[in-house]
Amino acid sequence: MRPPLTRRGFLAAGSGLAAATALPALSGCSVLAAADSDPDTLVVHSQLGTTAPGSPTYLAALDRFRRENPGLKVKNLVNGDDLAQVYETSRLARKEPDVNLYDKTLAWTEVGATVDVKGYLDDWGLRERVLPVALDAWTDDRGRLRAFPYFATNWPVAYNRALLDRAGVDGIPVTGDQLIAAARKLRAKGTGPVTTGGNDWTGQKLLAQIVQTFLTEDEARHVYSTGDFSGSRGAKEGIEYFVALRDAGVFVDKAQGLTSDSMTTQFNTEAAAMQSAMSSALAKVPEDVARHTEVGGWPLAEGAAHGRPTILRTYTLIGFWISPNGTEKIDAVEQFLRFMYRPDTVSRFIRESGRDMALRSTTVSTDFPLVAAAQRLGDSVSQVLLPDVYVPPAATQPLITATSTSFTRGTSAARVRAALEAAYRSA
Repeated sequence: MRPPLTRRGFLAAGSGLAAATALPALSGCSVLAAADSDPDTLVVHSQLGTTAPGSPTYLAALDRFRRENPGLKVKNLVNGDDLAQVYETSRLARKEPDVNLYDKTLAWTEVGATVDVKGYLDDWGLRERVLPVALDAWTDDRGRLRAFPYFATNWPVAYNRALLDRAGVDGIPVTGDQLIAAARKLRAKGTGPVTTGGNDWTGQKLLAQIVQTFLTEDEARHVYSTGDFSGSRGAKEGIEYFVALRDAGVFVDKAQGLTSDSMTTQFNTEAAAMQSAMSSALAKVPEDVARHTEVGGWPLAEGAAHGRPTILRTYTLIGFWISPNGTEKIDAVEQFLRFMYRPDTVSRFIRESGRDMALRSTTVSTDFPLVAAAQRLGDSVSQVLLPDVYVPPAATQPLITATSTSFTRGTSAARVRAALEAAYRSA
């Protein structure tokens, strides 16, 4: 079997999809998501269906949809972190699934791998179900709505007050100096300070958050669109702030080799006192730990561009993308999207899975107190840019490699900048 197509190759193929004839048949290649040509079968491709947060609720929703629509079959294809690559390869062979449940990417609509859904949203009367900020976030600069918004997320910092109190830390740190002092006291008690997946996307997001300490939103958008970390004074200062925190011992030992699973385990077992955690991770904090955990923002340095400690917040975590194949089954797609947008379906994700939604709902995550607490933070924190929607797709994985380099103690600020910029050159 041929090696999987890279994202660069997909972009190079462009809307003409000229490489389709060179790809093997789907039935002979296990990494491809085989579509179904049966007009009565809707093929949905997602990361929900195994251990991903919200999977049990999603599978239950599919079962209910099947019961309510007995004449329409639904095939659920599941992939993990390789979903985008699997979809792109199948699209080149014109055997792509009808609907993707996936996060926001810059590539697909641009090259015709998915379609503008704005007309469908309006024709199906679903616009009023979506939060306006989510519609803005999913709309590109040409006015195209890339996908139907669905999952959102808050991404605050979780602070274990019991561990901080035991170490003699007075209150939640709100400045860099306070964070460094807290880290020293925690280490003296044998407790890890801030845990993060320095070898995956969690560390990448935390690094990006800290880098933005001295950047306005417009400046951050430019930096992460272009990879120009050296030409921006604010970006250089943000990297220097990160390096100062890292070398002062703020992050747990060997953070550069940790993953999101390692991070979650360290915080949930109280081996570490702080973590930058999105809603799905907050929902997994055990009840006995959640009782003495507070959520807040990342501490600021003097002269920061933000008035309050920062969090990440996004309305583009997951949306429903319609493929060209999906337009051939648009009546089935409409039935499915109407069902998934129903208030009762949305409420189940909030109640049962602790998910934040990009849709209007009065339901509260009562069984997930930290998720609810993050929703209530409001203007008590400042929001920085989630860079994902501006980073060129081909630079995403190289940026994770650069993140591991950045979390390695002793790496200078200049070397961190060089590593980040190299990720863009390799793209």
